[in-house]
Amino acid sequence: MRYGEGLLEEIRRRTDLVALVGRRVKLVRKGRVMWGCCPFHAEKSPSFKVENERRLYKCFGCGKGGDAFKWLIETEGLSFPESVEKLAAEVGVELPKWSPEDEEREQKKKSLYDVVELAAKFYEAQLFEPAGREARDYLKGRGLDGAAAKQFRLGYSPGGNNALINHLTAQNVTQDDIIAAGLARAAEDGRPMRDFFYNRLMFPIGDGRGRIVAFGARALEADAKPKYINTGETSLFSKGSQLYNFATARAAAIKAGTIIVAEGYMDVIALARAGFTHSVAPLGTAMTEDQLHLLWRTAPEPILAFDGDAAGLKAAHRAAHLALPHLKAGYSLRFVFLPNGEDPDSFIAHNGAGAMAVQLETALPLSQLLWRAETEGKDLSTPERRAGLEHYLKEIVDRITDGKVADYYRRGFDQLVFENFKKRSSAPGPARGAPRTAFRPGVGGGKFRGDFKPRPLPGSPEAVSSSVQSSALVRSGQAGVRAAKEAELGRLLVESPEIALAEAELLAVLDLQDPSLDRLRHELLNLAASGSSLEKAGVQAHFTRKGMAELLARFAGSAVDDPLASFQRAVADLRELAGHPIDARRLLERRRALSDRPNDGRGNI
Repeated sequence: MRYGEGLLEEIRRRTDLVALVGRRVKLVRKGRVMWGCCPFHAEKSPSFKVENERRLYKCFGCGKGGDAFKWLIETEGLSFPESVEKLAAEVGVELPKWSPEDEEREQKKKSLYDVVELAAKFYEAQLFEPAGREARDYLKGRGLDGAAAKQFRLGYSPGGNNALINHLTAQNVTQDDIIAAGLARAAEDGRPMRDFFYNRLMFPIGDGRGRIVAFGARALEADAKPKYINTGETSLFSKGSQLYNFATARAAAIKAGTIIVAEGYMDVIALARAGFTHSVAPLGTAMTEDQLHLLWRTAPEPILAFDGDAAGLKAAHRAAHLALPHLKAGYSLRFVFLPNGEDPDSFIAHNGAGAMAVQLETALPLSQLLWRAETEGKDLSTPERRAGLEHYLKEIVDRITDGKVADYYRRGFDQLVFENFKKRSSAPGPARGAPRTAFRPGVGGGKFRGDFKPRPLPGSPEAVSSSVQSSALVRSGQAGVRAAKEAELGRLLVESPEIALAEAELLAVLDLQDPSLDRLRHELLNLAASGSSLEKAGVQAHFTRKGMAELLARFAGSAVDDPLASFQRAVADLRELAGHPIDARRLLERRRALSDRPNDGRGNI
């Protein structure tokens, strides 16, 4: 430990904890103690106590508590050494000198920060020189202008072998420092020293304090391999323990109560520009334990946003299993899977920030992801396979070292196994040999096929949908009637898509058996959430851009006089067929016909 307890106690003694906490929390004196509403959980009656005499804070609602150092760690995401240094500077406590070797090493690092900052400024300037045109064109193609480039300090490394070296040596930077900062390759095999990056779009990478310590770089040649490279390991930079945009995202994440983890630099930039400033990304590798703990120091349940393809699923499962041994009360992960072929950058460009917000708000809990990973798309029709499932679930629980968390996972999995396999049911299952479909996150929520259909987790979209299902259709032979009603519903949505805006809540919970109609509904609800007016021409253009025009053609039909009333009648009929009737008259009275609804002022898509 670098600092002795005596020094730490002196810093605590000099720190006015009430004043420190009072920067964020409104405190009211009651006797010798200050009270306020806890900043760590929502409450109306103050249960958060701060005492200068004991130099401690404590919430009697959520249990959070600690000293001044813990306060900075909890509220600003600082590490312990960073909190000590910050408070020591504020209260005038001089920290002990290191050994001569420590001092020399620290001074060397300080000089390297200056070297990397000089390189960042060089790359920034080069982006706006004639040689940077290709990089600027690439950014324009991704929807980024000069202001965005300056906001994120994007740059360009010129072609050739020594443009940066020449610039830095002209600034009296030694070759040893250029190499130590990871900006050049040392001379070897008869080749002279040369720039590490050339003809690439540059993304500066900052440390926890915002100091530039490294770069990520994207090749501009179409056939270049690898497409992305990072600065190598240096005394300033370790890609397994740092995150892109972390310094900027940390404060926003503490305020938002969560932090978003995307897969790439452009995804983070797109998210931040759409208002999700609490976004970060790993640096070209799978998430590491150091990065996981860095995230948890900032927010208790980070949201990992992945593409819904096989690579995205693999990355999510890897992150989930990485987290298992480190889970503790209140700390977990959540997951967002975008439609196949979409990443946060493209999804926001196509659907808007509102649709992205919907995705984030419905993020999948870790426990649900693990259950799905072991059951979705798998044939669990035999006792042996079901026993195998229980064995795999036990292995998952055994990896959780926190006893209380492990116990809850064990109970949850046991309940799911019971509900899906052991609970007696009179409902007939699907025909033997029915095709199985793999889980496709973001598209219809995923389905199980085969001799057995597991029940979804409570509260999930599938659970809401399943709650309105009934076996009455199968028993009474009315499946054909239901298919006709769903086709009618699809025609109404295609001809009058603004219905999805007027009746979004009802449409979202409606159980649909036609996968094409389910996909149409999903896309329309995303558009509605993004703030679009859902006028027919705009919707058609949107579906065409996304390569989904076949959905519109699938349900093409003719217009009706009163589309909203027809929609509500069709919904009532479907619910009646499923054995869950609703009062159609109440629905009709809830809103006027669409022709009487005033314009909401929102623009076209």
